[in-house]
Amino acid sequence: MTNHNENLKMIEQSAKDFAETYIRPHVMEWDESQFFPVETMHNLGKHGFLGVLVPEQYGGSGLGYQEYITIIGEIAKVCGSVGLSVAAHNSLCTGHIMAFGNEEQKKKYLPLLASGEWIGAWGLTEPNTGSDAGRMQCVAKKEGEYYIINGTKSWITHGISGNVAVVIVRTGELLDSHGMSAFIVERGTPGFSGGKKENKLGMRASETAELIFDNCKIHQSQLLGKEGDGFVQAMKILDGGRISIAALALGIAKGAYEASVKYAKERNQFGKPISSFQGISFKLADMATKIEAAELLTRQAGDLKNQGKKMTKEGAMAKYYASEISVEVSTDAVQIFGGYGYTKDFPVEKFYRDSKLCTIGEGTSEIQKLVISREVLKD
Repeated sequence: MTNHNENLKMIEQSAKDFAETYIRPHVMEWDESQFFPVETMHNLGKHGFLGVLVPEQYGGSGLGYQEYITIIGEIAKVCGSVGLSVAAHNSLCTGHIMAFGNEEQKKKYLPLLASGEWIGAWGLTEPNTGSDAGRMQCVAKKEGEYYIINGTKSWITHGISGNVAVVIVRTGELLDSHGMSAFIVERGTPGFSGGKKENKLGMRASETAELIFDNCKIHQSQLLGKEGDGFVQAMKILDGGRISIAALALGIAKGAYEASVKYAKERNQFGKPISSFQGISFKLADMATKIEAAELLTRQAGDLKNQGKKMTKEGAMAKYYASEISVEVSTDAVQIFGGYGYTKDFPVEKFYRDSKLCTIGEGTSEIQKLVISREVLKD
């Protein structure tokens, strides 16, 4: 156990060092201009942060979920946008190929993704179907050895800059949970392009854009698993993906909290530091407690995932709770900073903006409650 803890400490330090060196100096500039730092992504890959869970035989770091939670958290403490991109690349695109790809697909794509040479995207959501994925309009029609894909995916992380995307499209009837299939589509495939880039409230340095399919011809060898397995695969991928969003939310909350503690000790009013006022110190106590609880839920889900146990309920609880407290903690942080908290010269307004996405992406808080309630009512 000690060994594992020491290892975790080393990984935490290396993620922290990376964030301080390569991310912190650019945070506001990237945020203001909505610049997606592709070079930094490649660099994250070189440091082993883009194939965290990928076995070493495929060029990955071969680590588990505790290390993964730690890495995302350390990056998100400095920049939520980069944290989000790391989470989406690892859990969704890379994770899907790792979980459901055949040996040939894994050998081809995992080393490219784990090394950061290629950036990955994952597409489930469409303009008219978010939570209601069963009604998707993006369709693949079989023609001989090929599938012809038509339609649009929206809100896709790395929709323009991703080198490869895993997309879930309809191959069967509407509302049939076995009517959808997952395909690996490479950038440069005729008929496949990136579309409109979203102008967002927060997470502005993480690219969110459309994927457009216009008679895009994909060979059947690009199918992940069997035809009709796509939706079921996607739900399993989101199960684990929720841990990464919980870790992201947790990192944002910690960043906001740490900035608040530091500020409360330095800022003087009425002749003493504002941390000596109960109004402030009690806020900090609440923030610290919420963070601790969110971390325990997230670590628990990670532990179950590492053991290969079912963690649908625990993953949803971690994602739901961590994302909601991330918004609460960063809101309190802005309040503690007062007028300064509302300006871009101080870090907390960005944590405040970034935190909100965590309650929406990879299943809204309402969807998490649906998942949790189904699980608790099963018993």
